[in-house]
Amino acid sequence: MSNTENTGGKSPKEMEEIKAATNDTSAKIYPIIKPADWVGIRAGALKTNMIGSPAENNLKLVVAYGKDTPDNFVFLTQNDLPKYEGRNIIEEALKNIDEYPTEFEYSEVFENKALSASGPDFASERILSQSHMLKAHEMLGAEELFVSIPRRSCMMVIARDASQDLLNKFSYLHDHTWNDDSYGNAPIANLIFIVKGGNIVAHINLED
Repeated sequence: MSNTENTGGKSPKEMEEIKAATNDTSAKIYPIIKPADWVGIRAGALKTNMIGSPAENNLKLVVAYGKDTPDNFVFLTQNDLPKYEGRNIIEEALKNIDEYPTEFEYSEVFENKALSASGPDFASERILSQSHMLKAHEMLGAEELFVSIPRRSCMMVIARDASQDLLNKFSYLHDHTWNDDSYGNAPIANLIFIVKGGNIVAHINLED
C-alpha cells in the first residue's frame, strides 16, 4: 500500500499539515457567503442566516465561517466552538473582512459609473463590510447602491439612480456572470442587493 492511498493522494506529511491547520486557532477567520443548499450546512458548519430563515422556509443565503490557511479554506463546525471559548468568532470574521486588502476600480465598460472589486478570494464578502460599502457610496456619489455578487470573488456596484441604459447593462452582466461557470467560481446568489448607508437594506430576487 502506498503512502498516499485513501488520503486523497496526499502523503502522510501533507495529511499532518492539514490536521495541524485544522486545529490551529491562530489562523484568521473569515466569513464566506453560501447559498441555502450548500452541503456544508447539513455537515454542521458554523453559520448565520443572511437572507431568509429555515423557520419560514425561505432561506436563501447563509454566512459560514472558516480559517484561511496556506493550502485551503477550513470551515468551522459547531464542534470547533470549544477551541474558541471566550472569542467572538463572528466579530473576528467581520473585522478581518473589514481589513481585507481589496480595492474598488471604476469600470470603463460602464463609463466609470460602476465599480468592480473582483478577483481576490473574499471580494464578494466585502458586501458585509460597512466601511467598504461606504467607500463605494463615496466613489459613485450615490445614496443607494445596487450590488451584484453572483459568484465567489465577484462584486459589481452601481448607483441605484444610474441611467436605465447602464442599469440594463448591469443586469445583463450580472446574469451573464451568474450563468457562466467557465472560471469555476462557486455560485452565490441570483440576487441584486440594495445597499444604503453601507448596509444591505433589501434585495431583488431575479428568479421570481
